[in-house]
Amino acid sequence: MNAAAVLGNRSEMIERFKGNPRLPLMLGGAALAAAIAVGVLWSRSPDYKVLYSNLSERDGGAVIASLQQMNVPYKFAEGGGAVMVPADKVHEMRLRLASQGLPKSGNAGMELMDNQKFGISQFAEQVNYQRGLEGELARSIESIAAVQSARVHLAIPKPTLFVRERQKPTASIVLTLHPGRAIDEGQVAAISHLVSSSVPELTPKSISIVDQHGNLLSGNGSNERMLDATQLKYVQTLERTYVQRVESILAPIVGQGNVKAQVTADVDFSIVEHTDESYKPNQDPTRAAIRSQQTSESSQQGGSPVGGVPGALSNQPPLQAAAPVVTQQPGQPGQQGQPGQPGQPGQQAQAGQQAPGQQAGTANTQAALAGAQSGPSSNRRDSTTNYELDRTVRHVQQAPGGIRRLSVAVVINHRQVAGANGKITSEPLTAAQLAQIENLAKEAMGFSPARGDSLNVVNSPFTSGDEIKPELPLWKQPEMIELAKTAAQYLLLALLALFVWFKVARPILRKYTAPPLPPPAENNAAESVLLPVEEQQPDPEVLRLTAKYESDLALVRDAAQRDPRLVASVIKNWMSSDER
Repeated sequence: MNAAAVLGNRSEMIERFKGNPRLPLMLGGAALAAAIAVGVLWSRSPDYKVLYSNLSERDGGAVIASLQQMNVPYKFAEGGGAVMVPADKVHEMRLRLASQGLPKSGNAGMELMDNQKFGISQFAEQVNYQRGLEGELARSIESIAAVQSARVHLAIPKPTLFVRERQKPTASIVLTLHPGRAIDEGQVAAISHLVSSSVPELTPKSISIVDQHGNLLSGNGSNERMLDATQLKYVQTLERTYVQRVESILAPIVGQGNVKAQVTADVDFSIVEHTDESYKPNQDPTRAAIRSQQTSESSQQGGSPVGGVPGALSNQPPLQAAAPVVTQQPGQPGQQGQPGQPGQPGQQAQAGQQAPGQQAGTANTQAALAGAQSGPSSNRRDSTTNYELDRTVRHVQQAPGGIRRLSVAVVINHRQVAGANGKITSEPLTAAQLAQIENLAKEAMGFSPARGDSLNVVNSPFTSGDEIKPELPLWKQPEMIELAKTAAQYLLLALLALFVWFKVARPILRKYTAPPLPPPAENNAAESVLLPVEEQQPDPEVLRLTAKYESDLALVRDAAQRDPRLVASVIKNWMSSDER
């Protein structure tokens, strides 16, 4: 567009403004109304207050997404570390976000130990350490995909020097799982070992794990006496193994698919600890080991006891004893002056002194003579012998998973035999064949009569499953029902298409494809030609419009003659506007 055209446009716009003096007034009024509206909106803008501050990136994104879903305006402050909402919606938004579990990072970790005050007590420091440890464990558990949030409670007793007063630490964990998700036994065991490895002297058995519905996930308490998924899986695997062993050894004999076996295993999952201490008597005293032996012997010889009235005579001391003359007998100890024989004590050569053996013999002889003279004597002998006792101590710990009893059921199909005419018939197995199959099954299952195992082998024909069914009517057959459903769907689609065509598409096509109406002048001329002479009366409105059209056409022609350039620019503007 050249400069002349631009100048022409400007002059045309100026002429329009001059020709319509209300246009500037309208534009000024519109600008004033816009300014007033902006001022009112600015004055009514809400006052924003902090909703949450110091949010992590994960929690901040979740909070912003929830605010956008609820159509709540928000702003950022403090360099993006705080989220601000209108002041009248702060408390409402906090409650609504709390119902959604936001923000999630409410657990304080070891950052509690960063800002320790000077002079803090040991108790407060221990509490902060325990809180930080609980927060760190909760964050670690929340990193599992199925866990939405977690809370950890640690009960750490105070250490003591007395062994009897020591207590083991315990832990409790509450898990909030994502909707529609669950954790298996392996993940529960992993969480238990994770927590027990982080706290000294904490064992996995001392950890209780509960979900948001109050279900106990860990294997503590009464669940230890119940079968868990691992034990049930072990039983199923054991039974499946025995079934495969029985079927694999019988399939080559009766053919593949002609043998079916089922096994029921009674498995003992109890943990048994048995301590036995037994004592056996000594059957052979000659071979018994003597622990200790004690012999006590006492002898009393003499006359009748002293009697009479106590006095001077009875209190006198005994007379001086005199050695009697004893004749040496053969086999007695040697005489004086002779050396003692082997095995016999010899006498001493000096008078008035005797050997120990001779003194003992003399004393015994004197005691015998005195006893013979004084009367009867009493003898006492006690002997105690302690033998070593047999002792057997046995400590047995039986691992769980032992088989108490096996029950096996085997079904054998009748064997197929080809007849003389080529027709295949089935006949039962013989008794010898059944006995052979039963023996093979016993060997495969490890049959034990002491354990109480049972085996039942049955020979019966297998049914093919192709039972003769009564013929259904045509309208009840599944194929016809499916065909009718398909035909009904296509018929419904056809009716819908016809409705759209006749009620929607066809009227629209008629509207846009109808031929244009003839011009009014031509219509009037045609009507004037076709109408009778008496009906061709001029219409006042038509006459007025025709006169106005003729006057406007005359004015345009006059302007074109006076200023052709202006008319050319106007036509050019019309053409450019039509191209747009």
